[in-house]
Amino acid sequence: MTMTAEEGAGEGEAPGALPPGSVIGILGGGQLGRMLALAAARLGLRCHIYCPDPESPAFDVAAAQTIAAYDDMAALEEFARSVDVVTYEFENVPVAAAKQLAESAPVRPGPRALAVSQDRLVEKSFMAELGIGTAAFAPVDDRASLDQAIAKTGIPGILKTRRLGYDGKGQAPIRSPDQAGDALESMLGAPAILEALVDFEREISVIGVRTVRGAIAVYDPAENVHRDGILATSAVPASIDAAVAAEARRIATEITNALDYVGAIGVELFVERDGSLLVNEIAPRVHNSGHWTEDACAVSQFENHIRAVAGWPLGPTTRHTDVVMTNLIGLDAEAWRDLAAEPDALVHLYGKREARAGRKMGHVNRLRARA
Repeated sequence: MTMTAEEGAGEGEAPGALPPGSVIGILGGGQLGRMLALAAARLGLRCHIYCPDPESPAFDVAAAQTIAAYDDMAALEEFARSVDVVTYEFENVPVAAAKQLAESAPVRPGPRALAVSQDRLVEKSFMAELGIGTAAFAPVDDRASLDQAIAKTGIPGILKTRRLGYDGKGQAPIRSPDQAGDALESMLGAPAILEALVDFEREISVIGVRTVRGAIAVYDPAENVHRDGILATSAVPASIDAAVAAEARRIATEITNALDYVGAIGVELFVERDGSLLVNEIAPRVHNSGHWTEDACAVSQFENHIRAVAGWPLGPTTRHTDVVMTNLIGLDAEAWRDLAAEPDALVHLYGKREARAGRKMGHVNRLRARA
Protein backbone atom coordinates (compact mmCIF):
# COMPACT_ATOMS: atom_id res chain seq x y z
CA MET A 1 0.00 0.00 0.00
CA THR A 2 1.35 3.44 -0.95
CA MET A 3 0.21 6.61 0.74
CA THR A 4 0.95 10.27 0.37
CA ALA A 5 2.36 12.16 3.33
CA GLU A 6 -1.09 13.43 4.29
CA GLU A 7 -2.76 10.02 3.97
CA GLY A 8 0.01 8.25 5.87
CA ALA A 9 -0.21 10.76 8.70
CA GLY A 10 -3.84 9.93 9.31
CA GLU A 11 -3.50 6.16 9.52
CA GLY A 12 -4.41 4.42 12.75
CA GLU A 13 -1.96 2.85 15.16
CA ALA A 14 -0.37 -0.36 13.92
CA PRO A 15 -0.92 -3.59 15.87
CA GLY A 16 1.78 -3.99 18.49
CA ALA A 17 2.80 -0.33 18.51
CA LEU A 18 5.28 0.33 21.30
CA PRO A 19 3.87 2.57 24.03
CA PRO A 20 5.78 5.50 25.54
CA GLY A 21 8.43 4.22 27.92
CA SER A 22 9.50 1.47 25.52
CA VAL A 23 13.17 1.12 24.60
CA ILE A 24 14.53 1.57 21.07
CA GLY A 25 17.90 -0.13 20.56
CA ILE A 26 20.17 1.71 18.12
CA LEU A 27 23.27 0.17 16.58
CA GLY A 28 25.79 2.96 16.08
CA GLY A 29 26.59 5.98 18.20
CA GLY A 30 27.31 8.74 15.70
CA GLN A 31 25.39 11.92 14.97
CA LEU A 32 22.52 10.05 13.32
CA GLY A 33 22.06 7.91 16.43
CA ARG A 34 22.20 11.08 18.51
CA MET A 35 19.44 12.74 16.49
CA LEU A 36 17.34 9.57 16.54
CA ALA A 37 17.61 9.43 20.33
CA LEU A 38 16.56 13.07 20.63
CA ALA A 39 13.56 12.43 18.38
CA ALA A 40 12.59 9.34 20.39
CA ALA A 41 12.73 11.29 23.65
CA ARG A 42 10.21 13.75 22.21
CA LEU A 43 7.78 10.83 21.92
CA GLY A 44 8.47 9.50 25.40
CA LEU A 45 10.53 6.60 24.08
CA ARG A 46 13.92 5.69 25.51
CA CYS A 47 17.02 4.73 23.52
CA HIS A 48 19.80 2.25 24.24
CA ILE A 49 22.86 2.91 22.06
CA TYR A 50 25.21 0.06 21.13
CA CYS A 51 28.59 1.17 19.79
CA PRO A 52 32.23 0.15 20.25
CA ASP A 53 33.44 3.77 20.47
CA PRO A 54 33.39 5.01 24.10
CA GLU A 55 33.28 8.64 22.88
CA SER A 56 30.20 8.19 20.72
CA PRO A 57 28.23 11.46 20.62
CA ALA A 58 24.91 9.59 20.84
CA PHE A 59 25.80 8.41 24.35
CA ASP A 60 25.31 11.97 25.63
CA VAL A 61 21.56 11.88 24.96
CA ALA A 62 20.67 8.20 25.42
CA ALA A 63 19.06 6.47 28.39
CA ALA A 64 21.47 3.52 28.22
CA GLN A 65 24.63 2.51 26.41
CA THR A 66 26.61 -0.61 25.58
CA ILE A 67 30.24 -0.34 24.54
CA ALA A 68 31.06 -3.53 22.66
CA ALA A 69 32.13 -4.74 19.24
CA TYR A 70 29.58 -5.51 16.55
CA ASP A 71 30.81 -9.11 16.40
CA ASP A 72 30.49 -9.67 20.17
CA MET A 73 27.55 -12.07 20.02
CA ALA A 74 27.17 -12.32 23.80
CA ALA A 75 26.95 -8.53 24.14
CA LEU A 76 24.52 -8.36 21.21
CA GLU A 77 22.27 -10.97 22.80
CA GLU A 78 22.23 -9.09 26.11
CA PHE A 79 21.52 -5.85 24.24
CA ALA A 80 18.61 -7.43 22.34
CA ARG A 81 17.03 -8.64 25.60
CA SER A 82 17.15 -5.09 27.00
CA VAL A 83 15.23 -3.39 24.16
CA ASP A 84 11.83 -3.67 22.47
CA VAL A 85 13.00 -3.10 18.89
CA VAL A 86 16.37 -2.65 17.18
CA THR A 87 17.31 -0.20 14.46
CA TYR A 88 20.61 1.19 13.20
CA GLU A 89 22.15 4.49 12.18
CA PHE A 90 24.71 3.30 9.63
CA GLU A 91 24.58 0.76 6.83
CA ASN A 92 27.77 -1.16 7.61
CA VAL A 93 26.33 -3.05 10.56
CA PRO A 94 27.40 -6.66 10.00
CA VAL A 95 24.50 -8.65 8.57
CA ALA A 96 25.40 -11.50 10.95
CA ALA A 97 24.88 -9.14 13.89
CA ALA A 98 21.48 -8.04 12.59
CA LYS A 99 20.41 -11.66 12.12
CA GLN A 100 21.59 -12.54 15.64
CA LEU A 101 19.60 -9.66 17.10
CA ALA A 102 16.51 -10.62 15.09
CA GLU A 103 16.31 -13.87 17.06
CA SER A 104 15.48 -11.90 20.20
CA ALA A 105 13.92 -8.62 19.04
CA PRO A 106 12.41 -7.11 15.88
CA VAL A 107 15.10 -5.53 13.68
CA ARG A 108 13.84 -2.65 11.54
CA PRO A 109 14.82 -2.19 8.75
CA GLY A 110 15.44 -5.91 8.29
CA PRO A 111 18.78 -7.56 7.51
CA ARG A 112 17.97 -7.80 3.78
CA ALA A 113 18.22 -4.02 3.40
CA LEU A 114 21.72 -4.19 4.89
CA ALA A 115 22.76 -7.02 2.60
CA VAL A 116 21.62 -5.13 -0.51
CA SER A 117 23.07 -1.74 0.39
CA GLN A 118 26.43 -2.98 1.70
CA ASP A 119 27.58 -4.29 -1.66
CA ARG A 120 27.50 -1.88 -4.59
CA LEU A 121 27.27 -4.69 -7.13
CA VAL A 122 24.36 -6.32 -5.30
CA GLU A 123 22.69 -2.92 -4.98
CA LYS A 124 23.04 -2.08 -8.69
CA SER A 125 21.85 -5.56 -9.65
CA PHE A 126 18.83 -5.13 -7.36
CA MET A 127 17.93 -1.91 -9.17
CA ALA A 128 18.29 -3.63 -12.52
CA GLU A 129 15.89 -6.37 -11.38
CA LEU A 130 13.33 -3.68 -10.52
CA GLY A 131 13.82 -1.97 -13.87
CA ILE A 132 15.21 1.15 -12.18
CA GLY A 133 17.95 2.95 -14.08
CA THR A 134 21.54 3.25 -12.82
CA ALA A 135 24.89 4.10 -14.36
CA ALA A 136 26.28 1.27 -16.48
CA PHE A 137 28.29 -1.06 -14.23
CA ALA A 138 30.38 -4.22 -14.23
CA PRO A 139 32.19 -6.26 -11.54
CA VAL A 140 35.98 -6.04 -11.20
CA ASP A 141 38.18 -8.57 -9.40
CA ASP A 142 41.44 -8.36 -11.34
CA ARG A 143 43.05 -6.72 -14.36
CA ALA A 144 41.34 -9.04 -16.85
CA SER A 145 37.88 -8.29 -15.46
CA LEU A 146 38.74 -4.57 -15.31
CA ASP A 147 39.54 -4.61 -19.02
CA GLN A 148 36.25 -6.40 -19.68
CA ALA A 149 34.41 -3.87 -17.52
CA ILE A 150 35.95 -0.94 -19.42
CA ALA A 151 34.85 -2.52 -22.69
CA LYS A 152 31.30 -2.75 -21.32
CA THR A 153 30.89 0.61 -19.55
CA GLY A 154 33.35 2.76 -21.43
CA ILE A 155 35.61 5.52 -20.13
CA PRO A 156 35.46 7.80 -18.19
CA GLY A 157 34.36 5.75 -15.22
CA ILE A 158 34.80 5.38 -11.48
CA LEU A 159 36.26 2.25 -9.90
CA LYS A 160 34.81 1.67 -6.44
CA THR A 161 35.21 -0.95 -3.76
CA ARG A 162 32.07 -3.05 -3.63
CA ARG A 163 31.92 -2.82 0.15
CA LEU A 164 32.59 -0.01 2.63
CA GLY A 165 33.73 3.40 1.51
CA TYR A 166 31.70 6.60 1.94
CA ASP A 167 32.18 10.35 1.48
CA GLY A 168 34.35 9.66 -1.55
CA LYS A 169 36.52 6.97 0.08
CA GLY A 170 37.34 3.74 -1.75
CA GLN A 171 36.97 5.32 -5.18
CA ALA A 172 39.31 6.01 -8.07
CA PRO A 173 38.45 7.75 -11.36
CA ILE A 174 39.57 6.24 -14.67
CA ARG A 175 39.64 8.94 -17.33
CA SER A 176 41.96 7.18 -19.75
CA PRO A 177 43.14 3.56 -20.25
CA ASP A 178 46.57 4.31 -18.77
CA GLN A 179 44.94 5.13 -15.39
CA ALA A 180 43.35 1.69 -15.08
CA GLY A 181 46.33 -0.02 -13.42
CA ASP A 182 46.78 2.63 -10.73
CA ALA A 183 43.04 2.66 -10.03
CA LEU A 184 43.03 -1.09 -9.58
CA GLU A 185 46.03 -0.94 -7.23
CA SER A 186 44.23 1.65 -5.09
CA MET A 187 41.52 -0.92 -4.37
CA LEU A 188 44.15 -2.93 -2.42
CA GLY A 189 42.82 -6.22 -3.72
CA ALA A 190 39.23 -5.63 -2.60
CA PRO A 191 36.40 -6.73 -4.91
CA ALA A 192 35.34 -3.70 -6.94
CA ILE A 193 32.79 -2.36 -9.39
CA LEU A 194 33.35 -0.07 -12.35
CA GLU A 195 30.60 2.48 -12.90
CA ALA A 196 30.30 4.67 -15.99
CA LEU A 197 30.60 8.37 -15.29
CA VAL A 198 27.18 10.01 -15.62
CA ASP A 199 26.93 13.39 -17.32
CA PHE A 200 24.18 14.55 -14.99
CA GLU A 201 22.53 17.93 -14.64
CA ARG A 202 22.16 17.81 -10.87
CA GLU A 203 22.07 15.44 -7.91
CA ILE A 204 18.95 15.00 -5.81
CA SER A 205 17.83 12.71 -3.03
CA VAL A 206 14.58 11.72 -1.41
CA ILE A 207 13.84 10.40 2.05
CA GLY A 208 11.08 7.84 2.18
CA VAL A 209 9.55 6.30 5.30
CA ARG A 210 7.58 3.05 5.42
CA THR A 211 5.62 1.58 8.30
CA VAL A 212 5.22 -2.02 9.43
CA ARG A 213 1.80 -1.99 7.76
CA GLY A 214 3.24 -0.78 4.46
CA ALA A 215 2.12 2.86 4.49
CA ILE A 216 4.70 5.10 2.81
CA ALA A 217 5.40 8.82 2.99
CA VAL A 218 8.12 10.60 1.00
CA TYR A 219 9.65 13.99 1.74
CA ASP A 220 10.27 16.60 -0.93
CA PRO A 221 13.37 15.94 -3.04
CA ALA A 222 16.50 17.86 -2.01
CA GLU A 223 19.11 19.17 -4.43
CA ASN A 224 22.59 18.21 -3.26
CA VAL A 225 26.03 19.68 -3.85
CA HIS A 226 29.14 17.68 -2.93
CA ARG A 227 32.67 18.93 -2.35
CA ASP A 228 35.62 16.54 -2.18
CA GLY A 229 33.16 13.65 -2.12
CA ILE A 230 31.33 14.95 0.97
CA LEU A 231 27.84 16.43 0.97
CA ALA A 232 28.15 20.20 1.34
CA THR A 233 24.57 21.47 0.96
CA SER A 234 21.03 20.21 0.46
CA ALA A 235 18.51 22.74 -0.84
CA VAL A 236 14.73 22.36 -0.86
CA PRO A 237 12.92 22.84 -3.14
CA ALA A 238 15.19 21.27 -5.73
CA SER A 239 15.42 22.90 -9.15
CA ILE A 240 13.38 20.18 -10.85
CA ASP A 241 9.92 20.10 -12.35
CA ALA A 242 6.94 18.37 -10.79
CA ALA A 243 7.20 15.32 -13.07
CA VAL A 244 10.80 14.63 -12.02
CA ALA A 245 9.89 15.07 -8.34
CA ALA A 246 7.00 12.65 -8.74
CA GLU A 247 9.23 10.09 -10.44
CA ALA A 248 11.79 10.37 -7.62
CA ARG A 249 9.05 9.66 -5.10
CA ARG A 250 7.82 6.72 -7.17
CA ILE A 251 11.30 5.19 -7.31
CA ALA A 252 11.74 5.54 -3.55
CA THR A 253 8.35 3.92 -3.00
CA GLU A 254 9.15 1.00 -5.31
CA ILE A 255 12.48 0.34 -3.58
CA THR A 256 11.01 0.39 -0.06
CA ASN A 257 8.19 -1.93 -1.06
CA ALA A 258 10.56 -4.36 -2.79
CA LEU A 259 12.67 -4.56 0.37
CA ASP A 260 9.61 -4.87 2.65
CA TYR A 261 11.33 -1.99 4.38
CA VAL A 262 10.45 -0.41 7.74
CA GLY A 263 11.88 2.99 8.67
CA ALA A 264 13.50 5.89 6.82
CA ILE A 265 15.59 5.34 3.70
CA GLY A 266 17.73 7.74 1.67
CA VAL A 267 17.71 7.37 -2.12
CA GLU A 268 20.34 9.35 -4.04
CA LEU A 269 19.68 10.04 -7.71
CA PHE A 270 21.25 11.69 -10.73
CA VAL A 271 19.03 13.92 -12.87
CA GLU A 272 20.15 13.52 -16.46
CA ARG A 273 19.98 16.37 -18.93
CA ASP A 274 16.79 14.99 -20.46
CA GLY A 275 15.14 14.85 -17.02
CA SER A 276 15.40 11.08 -16.58
CA LEU A 277 16.59 9.69 -13.25
CA LEU A 278 19.31 7.20 -12.35
CA VAL A 279 19.73 5.82 -8.83
CA ASN A 280 23.24 6.40 -7.51
CA GLU A 281 22.86 4.55 -4.22
CA ILE A 282 20.52 3.87 -1.32
CA ALA A 283 21.14 4.21 2.40
CA PRO A 284 18.98 2.06 4.72
CA ARG A 285 18.79 4.68 7.45
CA VAL A 286 18.12 8.33 8.08
CA HIS A 287 20.29 10.35 5.71
CA ASN A 288 22.51 13.44 5.79
CA SER A 289 20.56 15.00 2.92
CA GLY A 290 17.40 14.79 5.05
CA HIS A 291 18.69 16.92 7.93
CA TRP A 292 16.69 19.86 6.54
CA THR A 293 13.51 18.11 7.71
CA GLU A 294 14.38 18.90 11.34
CA ASP A 295 13.42 22.55 10.92
CA ALA A 296 11.41 22.82 7.69
CA CYS A 297 8.85 20.11 8.48
CA ALA A 298 6.56 19.51 11.44
CA VAL A 299 7.93 15.96 11.76
CA SER A 300 11.54 15.23 10.82
CA GLN A 301 13.00 12.16 9.16
CA PHE A 302 14.36 11.18 12.58
CA GLU A 303 10.99 11.26 14.32
CA ASN A 304 9.28 9.46 11.45
CA HIS A 305 11.95 6.76 11.50
CA ILE A 306 11.33 6.24 15.21
CA ARG A 307 7.57 6.26 14.62
CA ALA A 308 7.92 3.62 11.89
CA VAL A 309 10.18 1.21 13.77
CA ALA A 310 8.05 1.59 16.91
CA GLY A 311 4.87 0.77 14.97
CA TRP A 312 3.38 4.25 15.33
CA PRO A 313 1.48 6.11 12.59
CA LEU A 314 3.66 8.43 10.52
CA GLY A 315 3.65 12.17 11.01
CA PRO A 316 3.24 14.62 8.12
CA THR A 317 6.19 15.01 5.75
CA THR A 318 4.95 18.27 4.23
CA ARG A 319 7.38 21.21 4.15
CA HIS A 320 6.34 24.54 5.69
CA THR A 321 9.39 26.59 4.63
CA ASP A 322 12.14 26.52 2.04
CA VAL A 323 15.56 25.60 3.42
CA VAL A 324 19.23 25.14 2.67
CA MET A 325 21.09 22.68 4.89
CA THR A 326 24.86 23.22 5.10
CA ASN A 327 27.16 20.64 6.65
CA LEU A 328 29.74 21.94 9.11
CA ILE A 329 32.90 20.05 8.24
CA GLY A 330 36.01 20.07 10.40
CA LEU A 331 36.79 23.57 11.65
CA ASP A 332 33.57 25.00 10.15
CA ALA A 333 31.87 24.35 13.47
CA GLU A 334 34.16 26.86 15.21
CA ALA A 335 32.01 29.58 13.67
CA TRP A 336 29.10 28.56 15.90
CA ARG A 337 28.80 32.04 17.48
CA ASP A 338 28.37 33.73 14.11
CA LEU A 339 26.04 31.01 12.88
CA ALA A 340 23.91 31.27 15.99
CA ALA A 341 23.59 35.03 15.42
CA GLU A 342 22.22 34.63 11.89
CA PRO A 343 18.50 35.26 11.60
CA ASP A 344 16.57 32.20 10.37
CA ALA A 345 19.62 29.96 10.83
CA LEU A 346 19.23 26.93 13.11
CA VAL A 347 22.46 25.32 14.30
CA HIS A 348 22.84 21.64 15.13
CA LEU A 349 26.14 20.53 16.67
CA TYR A 350 26.97 16.87 17.26
CA GLY A 351 29.05 17.08 20.42
CA LYS A 352 32.09 15.46 18.86
CA ARG A 353 35.19 16.05 20.90
CA GLU A 354 37.71 16.49 18.08
CA ALA A 355 37.39 18.39 14.81
CA ARG A 356 39.24 16.72 11.94
CA ALA A 357 39.47 17.46 8.25
CA GLY A 358 36.50 15.88 6.49
CA ARG A 359 34.67 15.10 9.75
CA LYS A 360 31.04 16.16 10.03
CA MET A 361 30.77 18.26 13.19
CA GLY A 362 27.28 19.65 12.73
CA HIS A 363 24.97 21.34 10.28
CA VAL A 364 22.98 24.53 9.95
CA ASN A 365 19.53 24.89 8.42
CA ARG A 366 18.85 28.29 6.88
CA LEU A 367 15.11 28.85 6.49
CA ARG A 368 13.28 31.16 4.13
CA ALA A 369 9.63 31.69 3.31
CA ARG A 370 8.24 29.42 0.63
CA ALA A 371 8.31 30.99 -2.79
